[in-house]
Amino acid sequence: MCALTAPFGIEMLCLPFMQRAFIAGVAIGVVAPLIGSFLVHRQLSLIGETLAHTAFSGVAIGLFLSSALAIAVSPYLTALVVAVIAALLIQVISEYTDAYGDVSMAIVLAGGFALGTVIITATGGIAVSINQYLFGSLSTVTRESTGILVVLSVVVCAVIALTYRQLLFITFDETAARVASLNVRGYNRLLVVLTAVVVVAAMQLMGVILVAAMLVVPVAAAAQVARSFKQSVWYSILAAEFAVIVGITLSYVYDLATGGVIVLVAIAVYAGAVVVGKLGASRQHA
Repeated sequence: MCALTAPFGIEMLCLPFMQRAFIAGVAIGVVAPLIGSFLVHRQLSLIGETLAHTAFSGVAIGLFLSSALAIAVSPYLTALVVAVIAALLIQVISEYTDAYGDVSMAIVLAGGFALGTVIITATGGIAVSINQYLFGSLSTVTRESTGILVVLSVVVCAVIALTYRQLLFITFDETAARVASLNVRGYNRLLVVLTAVVVVAAMQLMGVILVAAMLVVPVAAAAQVARSFKQSVWYSILAAEFAVIVGITLSYVYDLATGGVIVLVAIAVYAGAVVVGKLGASRQHA
């Protein structure tokens, strides 16, 4: 890649960690808005934030096992396990209690983050390395984690492709889907588990605090100008890819927090889409 990009003055692509960051970013730019499109249109935007905070407790558990008990386990693996359990717990609370969907998410969010803070404060040594998980970093994207992220992204895209019609049906008319004998409960659980996978996969680059933004902001931007759900999905992926590539570049050039820069670029894209959408609507009424 260096031989191709160096003549154009793009030396940063000669660096292995930047190559991994861009590969990871491109993968996140596809799967995050892909899953987010179903979540936003079902008014489940908060679930990404919830799973990100519960993944934080998973990271704390992984760091605790490594530092206190000398058990070599990746914090991202424990984060994935905890996030998947939390995703299923949200569904169970919603299905078997009278709580509304956002109440179950609020309970799991608070419980997950509280567990993480308790583990961190109970162990003195892991707070030193927790910032990279909170805010994301280009240097934390290893070769192994990049490979895992790409594989997970392919799996998520394949599952969405196979279940697209069913998820779309449930997204816009869940009652009709039940009448049509569709396994609504099963597809809902599948969607939240896929969300947990995407959140943990994106966490190493975006950080726990900002990862949920990539599930929501590009989709919100696309909704301003798209005329169909499928068009909204494609536009949101384009918006996410633009935010990721520009954000990683600015983060490297100016030595800024990667996740924060990517989110700010995505919000700028959203603001631009709002203006374009308003101008288009005013021309139609003129």
